[in-house]
Amino acid sequence: MCETPVTDDAVVTCTAEYVGSFPVDDCCLDDQIKQLHSQLKSLKGCKRRRPVSLKFTTKGVKMYNEDETKLLMAHALRRVSLSTARPVDAQFAFVSHNPGSTDAQLYCHVFKARHARAAQFLNLLLCRCFQLSYLEKHPEDAQEDSGSSLPCRTPSLLNHGFPLSVSALVSFRRAPFRGWLPGSKKSQKSSEDTHSSQDEVCPISSSSLMRKKAIRTKALRSGAYRSFTFTPLKRRSVHEQLEATQGKEKDKTPVKTSLAPSLAETEEALAQAVWCWAGIAADSSYSLLADDVLGSYLLCPHPKKPKCGSLIIRVPSGSVIHLIESTCKGKFLLEKCKLEFSSIAELIEYYTETQDELPCQLSCARVNHCYEWEEALTKALCKATQEP
Repeated sequence: MCETPVTDDAVVTCTAEYVGSFPVDDCCLDDQIKQLHSQLKSLKGCKRRRPVSLKFTTKGVKMYNEDETKLLMAHALRRVSLSTARPVDAQFAFVSHNPGSTDAQLYCHVFKARHARAAQFLNLLLCRCFQLSYLEKHPEDAQEDSGSSLPCRTPSLLNHGFPLSVSALVSFRRAPFRGWLPGSKKSQKSSEDTHSSQDEVCPISSSSLMRKKAIRTKALRSGAYRSFTFTPLKRRSVHEQLEATQGKEKDKTPVKTSLAPSLAETEEALAQAVWCWAGIAADSSYSLLADDVLGSYLLCPHPKKPKCGSLIIRVPSGSVIHLIESTCKGKFLLEKCKLEFSSIAELIEYYTETQDELPCQLSCARVNHCYEWEEALTKALCKATQEP
């Protein structure tokens, strides 16, 4: 299926192993999710896997062979209905129509990642593509800028300027969620400094120096520096390109840009964008959440207490709002819940694995709200728009 060409900086390449696909029953969304996870669980021990390279854009997903010399599969994003993962078994999957197929049969394509965090990263990546695609098609639902006169950049898949060798340094258990949530420390920097810091180029251009520095500061665990988004052969060439780019930009005056919806390079920033539905207005986020999978959630300021954070969860009866409280020791907990967590990420991870005191377990699956199931209708609309 043909897709609109995109620039290289709008493509994110990841590696995984392709397990295969299976048909998905035509049933309600909640029943579909149950079927998917049941099938994924049965495939966790499958030995027949093929190393592949996945390319994500806001236009779709493409699968190449390991050397990226042959295109094996391509799906326009509008034909992908949902994305999910089972980090416990390092599985990532998405549901879509077969390219060019005229029937309504859905198929689930299953991938085996290198480890649990890699599977989680792949799922977050595709979920963020869903959100960016929605913003492109519905700019009226975009979150209004807070009066900043700084120019906005076009939403992109990656925030450039950081060595790719440190993309796996973030640990969900060690990196607290920062920002508007209660208990977070206020930065002494001005808002302009905050904006400009997002685009600063990391002064350390050597991956070995970065690794040594991380080890000295005890911020690095064994093996954590290995990036799962790029193969060892690619990393060297990309790293050389970054060094050349950094050398050219040393004499240039940095241009301040305002924050724009994007996929970030680190797991922490990417997860934050997906959980907060970054870039989408609050009212639109609430409406989209109501049509998402059971257990999907939104991190946002509390509707009645803007200075406090909240976790809004989609449950069978609708949506419930849980106030996020902070203790005097800097811990986080949900309202009327007893368990305390050192970070919001740790809280999310826990309730994704167990229901405990919540009305339902949190789900990492997300629906594509720009999904189109009628291929014939899509072609007819495209043809109509091209006619004079």
